[in-house]
Amino acid sequence: MKKLVLVDGNAIVHRAYHALPPLSRKDGKLTNAVYGFFSMVLKIVSDIAPDGLIVCFDRAAPTFRKQLYVAYQATRPKMEDDLSYQFEVIHDVLSKANIKIFELDGYEADDLIGTLARQAVEDGSPMFDQVIILTGDRDMLQLVNHNVFILAPVVGVTKMILFDEEKVKEKYGLLPHHLVDYKALVGDASDNYPGVAGIGPKTASTLINKFGSLEGIYRNLGEINPKVSEKLAKDAEQSALAKKLATIDTNAPIHLESEECSLTKLDRKALLSEFEKLSFNSLINRFKLDKSATQKNNSSNSKNETTEDQLNLL
Repeated sequence: MKKLVLVDGNAIVHRAYHALPPLSRKDGKLTNAVYGFFSMVLKIVSDIAPDGLIVCFDRAAPTFRKQLYVAYQATRPKMEDDLSYQFEVIHDVLSKANIKIFELDGYEADDLIGTLARQAVEDGSPMFDQVIILTGDRDMLQLVNHNVFILAPVVGVTKMILFDEEKVKEKYGLLPHHLVDYKALVGDASDNYPGVAGIGPKTASTLINKFGSLEGIYRNLGEINPKVSEKLAKDAEQSALAKKLATIDTNAPIHLESEECSLTKLDRKALLSEFEKLSFNSLINRFKLDKSATQKNNSSNSKNETTEDQLNLL
């Protein structure tokens, strides 16, 4: 069974940065997000043994969602300098190790992942049998189907949960494709867009399970409690916009090539070299990148090694 792992770069880097204590390289610059990111990614590669690996990132340029709704994500704080720098380091290491990266102005990493996931398993001539998406962003759960799964951190960067269709239904009471309808009704505070004023999670789930979609709800306003129906009618345009903002675009202008993302192209020597520069000796040991190089560097980097051991990662 051919498997493709898609990594939500921004979500995983943020997760690592906030979950781990400070870890610095010799010049004093933080590397905790770099360490946590590669710990998670290499652990999954080791456990799942995928045939392909791709990391997707957001770009700073405004996306089509910002054009639809100017206040989209407007309340998110500016990225800290310590974290911004670590994104650059991660990009550099991925490139040197020949790990495929996708990023595109106007689109979020979510859209690129959604597009690649669709292309990977689409009917006719699928390139892969399964897609596993590594992300902490629950918005991605809408992509889950019988071929696509979400692997999400739930505690720090060590404990994860695998979402299939059944698990999504069990946890949220909705099928994966209904989650955009849910967001259309309740909005999303983290992305700073409203849904229907006065409609909470319980009412939203009840309506969706009964009528099947946002459109189905609006086609049947006459069958809904008058007070709820009035709220829905008042914010009809707002809910339609919220659904557009919540929906991952699976038709971004990118194209998946299985050979480009093949892990046979992984440059282990380059990865080893970069990890040695960063003094990530425990990662070198754990993933057996080069035992002799690790032994040679253990004594000179013992202080940093102790710090890594204290993290007790994965």
